[in-house]
Amino acid sequence: MNRKYIFLFLVMALMVLVAGYAAYQWGMQQGMDMSSLSSESMAGNAKTTEDPSSWGIAEGEKATRRHIDAGIKAGDIDPVTGQKILFYQDPMVPGNKFETPGKSPYMDMMLVPVYKGSSDAESAMDESGVTINSRLQQNIGMRTALVTRQDITTQVTAVGAIAWNEREEVNVQARALGYVEKLYVKATLDRVNKGQPLLAIYVPDWMAVQEEFLALKNMQGEGLDELIAASIARMRQVGMSEAQIRQIKSTGKLQTQLTITAPIDGVVTEIVAREGMTISTGSTLMRINGLDPVWANAEVPESQVALLSPGDPIIASSPAFPGKQFKGQIQTLLSEVDPTTRTLKARVVLDNPQGELAPGMFVNMQLAGKKITDALMVPTEALIRTGKRTLIMVILKNGSFRPVEVITGRVTDDKTQIKQGLQEGERVVVSGQFLVDSEASLRGVEARLMDSQETKTDNDSMSGMTMEVHQTEAKIEAINGQILTLTHPNIPSLEWPGMTMDFELSSSLNPDALTVGEQIEIAFRLEAGAAPLILEFQPRSADPEMAMDSHRTQAQIEAIDGQILTLTHPNIPSLEWPGMTMDFQLSSSLNPDGLTVGEQIAIEFRLEKGSAPKIIDLQPLSAETEMEGAK
Repeated sequence: MNRKYIFLFLVMALMVLVAGYAAYQWGMQQGMDMSSLSSESMAGNAKTTEDPSSWGIAEGEKATRRHIDAGIKAGDIDPVTGQKILFYQDPMVPGNKFETPGKSPYMDMMLVPVYKGSSDAESAMDESGVTINSRLQQNIGMRTALVTRQDITTQVTAVGAIAWNEREEVNVQARALGYVEKLYVKATLDRVNKGQPLLAIYVPDWMAVQEEFLALKNMQGEGLDELIAASIARMRQVGMSEAQIRQIKSTGKLQTQLTITAPIDGVVTEIVAREGMTISTGSTLMRINGLDPVWANAEVPESQVALLSPGDPIIASSPAFPGKQFKGQIQTLLSEVDPTTRTLKARVVLDNPQGELAPGMFVNMQLAGKKITDALMVPTEALIRTGKRTLIMVILKNGSFRPVEVITGRVTDDKTQIKQGLQEGERVVVSGQFLVDSEASLRGVEARLMDSQETKTDNDSMSGMTMEVHQTEAKIEAINGQILTLTHPNIPSLEWPGMTMDFELSSSLNPDALTVGEQIEIAFRLEAGAAPLILEFQPRSADPEMAMDSHRTQAQIEAIDGQILTLTHPNIPSLEWPGMTMDFQLSSSLNPDGLTVGEQIAIEFRLEKGSAPKIIDLQPLSAETEMEGAK
């Protein structure tokens, strides 16, 4: 009996132990789950930020793509890093700053953000520059200016001729069959006023209906009202006006003559009718064209068409009325380009209340182009155009100067839009920048900057593009600062047809001596992403020997005296010159500082009347090129 109780006690104790162990394991599992949930909750509630200083290029590109999707730009706070974005840059080509995220213009990769306080930002701020003594800055009268933002409105200058406003043309027609008895206006281009008699017509058909009406009117009796109404209707049908019908009613006299008056003020442009002529109903007798408003067909270069829209206001002037302005607006841009001048006609409507403007008159027009808002602007005189690029000297925080390559846009009276390269608030050198530029060249700052911004592919493509110089004759259509709008004939070396287009003058050339309509000869080369650059120009010469043909040769530098190079060259077949040693003059756009005596160079030059041949382009010869030339 005792054994039975002992056995039951042991079984119950074992069951209690098993249940206790199971409860212990369950409690431990619940505790771990709650701990995990608590950790996850704390991690989710904690603010996480990334340190961009540990990023590589891949992480930077990823951040840029995220910024594009979120609409973030320079000056905003990155929600992932919690830091302010100063600018974007190409990590492989640092130096240029970009305000918005996007793809690098230099490499096939994305720009990366640079944050405030980062090493990249500090290095960008402390980038080595050129230091100029303050006394020297004062002596040369160095001036500076801030990069600012402003709204600009581009102006397009065009020429054109007054034309008839076809929407103001009126045809004067006969309302009845008859004969021209009297012609009051007998010559075309006579001016007429509204209501002025033009001609008188005898209408036989009017006799019968008028006599019928007068007979019914004089009859006595009932039921005549309907007959009289029918007779009046027949008078209207044969072309009689209400005024003539009223006159017959009041006077009782026959009206056999129809006097036609001018419906508008204007000029008689055509007379078909002559005295004694038989005319039929609906035939055209005269044409009259109004003079207020008139049309003017403006010849707009196709490169400037995108700046204009219908409805844009314009101001016109004519040599016939010095000092007087005529206002109007663009009615439409005609859908046809002149293949010879490469211009498109803009139909302009001009107010002409006094009728002073006449078809065929020449007018100059100022057309207000599209408005550009919030554009970065610098004084135009701050630009340094080297022929290959455009530079601006930026003043760093430490007071030194650094050349920055920029991409320019529209030009106003004294300022130029900067599309890329600068930021608002930066200070740039306006006068004295050429001294700073020469110092930068001597110390290698500019060379290091440009070497870091160009890959080998860029150098190859640019050398192929900038070395080739082309010549042509041209007519000046418009002058806008350093931008010339020229009409030129075919250019065989480029396979260009004749057209009107924009060219940019080299910074060493002054446009003040040029006038619209002048014929000039130019030497130019193509520029990547910009208008062709004019290296030299001169008034068109009547002497064929002074045509701007260029010649090429290789030469060795024997001496350098400022802009004069003494060169030894081989035979030049295009001029039938034998090999010799002689002086050449460097173009003002070329700098001799990088040349050395004994160096082999390739030159392109042209003959100058009364002076040494002028070198318009040159480049050093590599050892491989010299060997090929020797072969």
